[in-house]
Amino acid sequence: MIPEGRDGGRGWRAVVAALAFAMTGLIIHALFSSGFGRIARPAEEAPPPLAVAPPETRLDGDQANVRPVSAVPTRGSDSRAGVLAVISDDFWLTYLPAGLERSGGGVIEPELGVKGGWARFAAADRFVEAQVEHGMVAADWQSYRSRVTMLDARDTTVRGRPAAVGRHPNGGRVIVWLERVGTGAWIRVSDSLSGELLAVAASVKAPVGD
Repeated sequence: MIPEGRDGGRGWRAVVAALAFAMTGLIIHALFSSGFGRIARPAEEAPPPLAVAPPETRLDGDQANVRPVSAVPTRGSDSRAGVLAVISDDFWLTYLPAGLERSGGGVIEPELGVKGGWARFAAADRFVEAQVEHGMVAADWQSYRSRVTMLDARDTTVRGRPAAVGRHPNGGRVIVWLERVGTGAWIRVSDSLSGELLAVAASVKAPVGD
């Protein structure tokens, strides 16, 4: 028979060994769960934010998704900047060929039932003349058209108004149109600026009815 004291010692040793084995297992499990010993994966970089163009702001303060006006090309925009050629208080040009300077102008010569203004812009042999007239002479298009003499005339329009363009008897090109009932205008340019005539006429600003 085995003595009881020896059997009791063996039992305690078995219990201690089991506890030690269990503790070792728990420690190993905890280490692997925490990621100890794993190779760290490189952090993924977040994609850069998309560039979003701000919406255009209209003059009334509201936002609208429209193309900036500056993205739309205009003929001769570099030479038009800052131009304000006044013919009279209510009639002016916003475009003139580069290099021209005002060389004359004022109110037109007195005439019954007619008032208005004129101006001339020139440099060497290049010139632009413009005149606006108010009164019964511009009561309708045909009446005003017959007031201006031109050669080889053909019909056209200026900003939607009825007009005629042709050669001036004294040289150069001329265009005449009815701005509105009671207001007519004409512009004459030198031959060297004949290609600019329509652009100058199209730049006219006449606030009332424009």
